Amino acid sequence: MDFQTPEDTVPSSFITDELSRQLVGRPPATGAWRDGDSVGDRQFAALPTITLENGRELSGAKIAFETWGEPANPAVLVFHALTGDSHAAGSASKAHPTEGWWSEIIGPGLSIDTDKFFVVVPNMLGGCQGSTGPSSLDKNGREYASKFPYLTIRDQVTAAKAFTDAIGIKEFYAVIGGSMGGMHTLEWAIAYPKSTTRIAVIAAPPVTTADQIALNSVQTEAIKIDPAFDKGHYYDAKAGFGPHRGLALARRMALLNYRSPFELNDRFERTWQSGVSPLGGGGKYAVESYLDFHGNKFTRRFDANSYITLVEAMNSHDIGRDRGGVNKALKKIKQKALVVGISSDRLFPLSGQKIIAENLGGELVGGKLHVIESEYGHDGFLIESQIVGPLLAELLKS
Repeated sequence: MDFQTPEDTVPSSFITDELSRQLVGRPPATGAWRDGDSVGDRQFAALPTITLENGRELSGAKIAFETWGEPANPAVLVFHALTGDSHAAGSASKAHPTEGWWSEIIGPGLSIDTDKFFVVVPNMLGGCQGSTGPSSLDKNGREYASKFPYLTIRDQVTAAKAFTDAIGIKEFYAVIGGSMGGMHTLEWAIAYPKSTTRIAVIAAPPVTTADQIALNSVQTEAIKIDPAFDKGHYYDAKAGFGPHRGLALARRMALLNYRSPFELNDRFERTWQSGVSPLGGGGKYAVESYLDFHGNKFTRRFDANSYITLVEAMNSHDIGRDRGGVNKALKKIKQKALVVGISSDRLFPLSGQKIIAENLGGELVGGKLHVIESEYGHDGFLIESQIVGPLLAELLKS
């Protein structure tokens, strides 16, 4: 769910001495993309009225998306993870606060070859990088804020299908997703079985467990108890007075689930961040500084209400709901499937991917669950591109 960025591979002291200078000034009340901001590579599609699982209707919504390749080529739909967005490939810029999260996988001659495929990546409904979400304006010209409707993973997939219909794509050569995007991919495969013949589910579970919901609940509560959250109505706050402390804390908690204990221990050990002792001297351990940096950085590109909306959608994930249970639901998936898990993933452990691989109704690429041996934990699906890429290429060649 995290983004692999240059500071993830440099000494921790460099984070304080150099990269932190990129975060000069107080964070804004929200890191969301807003109407009037630089569009960059985004395109936008208006949605028809969407009826949500709870019966509520959402009108006037839009989806921000990016594409690569020629529209005449077979289309590939890619779903992003929790804190991702439509910018899956390309450089960071004023319009796009992060480098593309799969820049080493999507592109000309790469595993998802944009010389051969037309790649479409939407920002999910409820997100904060151009698609309609809590930071968007309602029909009265005010931010939805806490009044934005509760979304499920299925609701987001319903919106995604309406979006692809709106841009004129009825069938996809493949639908691909990692982490939260893998949840969307599973729902898509069941809800729209004739829309694709291939899927890839990477580091995602068939159902969100009680343990995962518990981890998520602590993060959302960290945001809500920040006094500056103001019950979700913080958009008029000046820079530095938004709920950045709560959002940064939620991000630090999440990072502990995205990375493995082996990586953190090997990378930081018990080193200090500076010459000031953390043993009562007021200093910090290097790993603490690492978490602080990423928490601070995150507040400048994300929205607190959107984070809550998307985490709650993840909590809703259960492909077996109203379908006779998980195993019966998986049997309905007849597409050729690539299923990938990560050995050190403590967010969505291999047990979930094993259930998916053992119960799918279609053919498995390679005839098995593919396990990536990685020290990076859950984030291995973003970092281990030299392993993930060839697996995706195998799916697309099948």
